Amino acid sequence: MGATLLCELGLFLLCTLLCTGHAQDAVLTIEPKSSSFFIGEFVTFKCDMNEGEDTDWFYKINGDGQEVFSYRTNKDSKLEITSTRDSGEYQCIGDRKSSRDKKISNTVSITVLDKPRATLTAGTTIIPVGGSVTLTCSVQSSDGWKYEWFRRTQTTSEVQIRDQQNRDIIVSEGGIYSCRGTRGNPVYYTDRSDDVTIEKTSDQPKAQIMSDMRDIPVGGSVTLTCSVSPSSSSGWKYYWYRDEKSSEALTTQDAVFHSNGQISVSQEGLYRCRGGRGNPVYYTEDSQSVSIGKTAAPESSSFLTPLIVGLVCGILLILLLLLLCRFKKDSFFTRTRSTNQSSAMNHVIKDEAQHSRHNSTFQGDACVYESIKDHDDTQNDGSVLYAQVSHDRAKTKKDNDDSLLYAQVNYNNAKPKRHKGKPAPAAADETVYSEVKSQTALD
Repeated sequence: MGATLLCELGLFLLCTLLCTGHAQDAVLTIEPKSSSFFIGEFVTFKCDMNEGEDTDWFYKINGDGQEVFSYRTNKDSKLEITSTRDSGEYQCIGDRKSSRDKKISNTVSITVLDKPRATLTAGTTIIPVGGSVTLTCSVQSSDGWKYEWFRRTQTTSEVQIRDQQNRDIIVSEGGIYSCRGTRGNPVYYTDRSDDVTIEKTSDQPKAQIMSDMRDIPVGGSVTLTCSVSPSSSSGWKYYWYRDEKSSEALTTQDAVFHSNGQISVSQEGLYRCRGGRGNPVYYTEDSQSVSIGKTAAPESSSFLTPLIVGLVCGILLILLLLLLCRFKKDSFFTRTRSTNQSSAMNHVIKDEAQHSRHNSTFQGDACVYESIKDHDDTQNDGSVLYAQVSHDRAKTKKDNDDSLLYAQVNYNNAKPKRHKGKPAPAAADETVYSEVKSQTALD
């Protein structure tokens, strides 16, 4: 009894597991394979039971728990998206025809968006001579699109560009371009993009080069700038060359590359540039060449030092010569004055000696004082010679031949300078003694 009960319980559990496993084995997929759809598009639900034949089952589609498609024998169901209310979680349910077996699939999420507009962008709106422009069409927030392209001009009607369904196209003709996206079956179309006008240039543009200076400073560099006119054109990459015949573009080993269109160079030479863009690359005409030189290095201090020393020595020599000339001039005047003073003194002594001979009858010493002006004193400045002549008569007759006249000459060089409120200092006298023999001695 117990063994039979256990056996029946095991069979029941096995059956439950098997039935439950089959119930989760159904798979739901959608076409196109996207999670976002737009109003007006169609979505196809595909339900696969993964057991038996497709004709063995009835199929039903539910959305957010509500029946969307009732049971049918076709496993594919196509839904037209009519509003954003069609967004939700979808499931497929299968019922076997020959039994009560039932399978429920996984869920698929769908988001419904308003009808989109394609977006058209252009790398540039001007096609240079021999060049081209890349146009790009896109639809946001979705994938799986193909694209249709259209072109017209001011004088021609719009035509579709054949064999162009890619997202990017390259055009070499001017005109007014637009695009739209397509996908699905039946085909779903987005709204048209805005128009983009592409113009074609009749001349090849020429690059222009500028420099902030023409001479490279010692240890420095010069900044060069390249540009392409008109300023509305863009997307250029710039190539730099040094020397007229060089065809090799400069690299980072030759210059410092800054923002697109600027470099710094520290080597002298002739520089030029050109612009290029597109694939294949379209090049502008080369710019004119600009000559960049180097600033000469300053002379070393070994040259300046002797020059400065020579200038200083020259100045000192001139000063010494001037002082020497001044000293010689002062010495000349001093000797002249002394000569004049000596002549005057001798004259006085001679006169006094003659006077003493005539007065030899007097006993004792006779003194004569004479005030004589300096020969150079023309302004009466007080320079005076005082001469005192003494004749000694007391000596014996035997010593008569040695009788002498002594002349003391006091020379007052200048008047003392008087200071206001102070007594004048005493004048300094210079005394000169001269030995003169009397006339009797000479006889």
